[in-house]
Amino acid sequence: MAISDVEALARMRLRSVRTTLGYSLDEVAERSNLSASTISRIETGKRALSIDVLVPLAEALQISLDDLFHAEDDDDVVIRPTQRSFGARTTWALNRIDGRTMAMKMRLEPEPEVPATRVHPGFDWFLVLEGRVLLQLGERRIEVAQGEAAEFSTMTPHAISAIDAPAELLMVFDREGQRAHLHR
Repeated sequence: MAISDVEALARMRLRSVRTTLGYSLDEVAERSNLSASTISRIETGKRALSIDVLVPLAEALQISLDDLFHAEDDDDVVIRPTQRSFGARTTWALNRIDGRTMAMKMRLEPEPEVPATRVHPGFDWFLVLEGRVLLQLGERRIEVAQGEAAEFSTMTPHAISAIDAPAELLMVFDREGQRAHLHR
């Protein structure tokens, strides 16, 4: 792939991630400490790509420079999830991190106590594939059974735990939820 093709791909991805996240040029400008006109010129190819603008833009959009420049081909469509464990939780990422949402399979082992509730910007959704889950949502304690789903604003204090036996979930996080859950 020629350098001009790689640059065009990076410009397209910057704009695509920005619009997918619903950010205006002004919002990204505020998050990156760059001007909206600079960002517009970068996206349209009227300003050269340089590290001094790419790093703050990538950070503002929460995308890595590797993802920004990675030239994918059709051979790379299969995702081979990698298992990660954190105490009573085991997770498998089911998609590539791309600035939009994150899909994940999670296995929860029963714990002696319900985990502490947390609050963070974002929105979460999950489907119980197996077992039963306790969703602590503010003062409410909600049992979510196999085949049932829950969605909620993560600005409400929340915690999720298995009831009596291991539980498996399919979870989807928006960008803010992804950051809170994966980058503790």
